[in-house]
Order: sequence, then C-alpha cells, then structure tokens
Amino acid sequence: MIDIIHRVGIKAPISKVYAALATREGVAGWWTKETTGASEVGGNLELNFSTPSGETIGGMGMQVVALDPDRQVHWRFTSGPEEWIGTDAKFRLNQDGEFTIVHFSHENWREAVEFTAHCSTKWAIFMMSLKRLVETGKGEPAPNDVLIGDWH
Repeated sequence: MIDIIHRVGIKAPISKVYAALATREGVAGWWTKETTGASEVGGNLELNFSTPSGETIGGMGMQVVALDPDRQVHWRFTSGPEEWIGTDAKFRLNQDGEFTIVHFSHENWREAVEFTAHCSTKWAIFMMSLKRLVETGKGEPAPNDVLIGDWH
C-alpha cells in the first residue's frame, strides 16, 4: 500500500486547528466550499469540486471514522475517484510551542500512479490553505485553490 504524507506547522492553538478539520464549516473554509453532511463519528460528508466558472469537475464522499478532540481526525473515503475509495485521510495534531503540527496522511492507496502524485501536490496545496485559514481567517478552498494542471 502507498501513503501520501505531509507535515505543516500552524501558528495557532491546537483547538483552533482541530475545529478547522473536525467541522463541516471548517472543511469548507480550506478544502472545498461545497461541503455538506454531518461531521460526527459515523456521519458522512459530501464534497463537490467546481471550476471558478461553476463547472462541476468531481466530488467524493467520506465517513467520519474518528474525532479525537485536539488530537486526531480520521476520514474514510466511500465514493469519488476509484483510487480513493477505501482509503483513509488522517490528521494527527500535536502542540510544539506556539505551533500546532499537523501530521497528515492519505493512506492505503493500492498503487503509486500518476494520480497519486497529482493528489499529493493538491494535498500540499490544501494543507497550506488550512494553514492560511487558521492563521489569517481566510483559506483558499476550491474553486479558489491553485490550479496545477488539466486535472485541476
């Protein structure tokens, strides 16, 4: 199995970072504005992605597996790109001085393919959007994220 991993330090209290990861409103502030559903253990979130002009380009569903306040958020993807179904996204948090360190992993990819590399880059972009949201109050969720190619 293949995992995507990233680490980012966010200059903010751990509770503020956790809230941005553990709530529907938080996720809509850094990943995609089109986020619906229930962010509670066992609940499901639906995310849709559009271009800045409003053209739908994709979406996914995920189940909230674990919410461990100020420590971890864990999602399992249940619909969307075939490569994502059954994979897990985990955000592990720890405080280091005035920084909250986010250890992100997108785990259990069946194989490393070109789409894995694309998603790794997009996850890095969205981790920086999370950082901006928490530190400044304004993230860059889709459709206002960085375009990296013809797959968006």
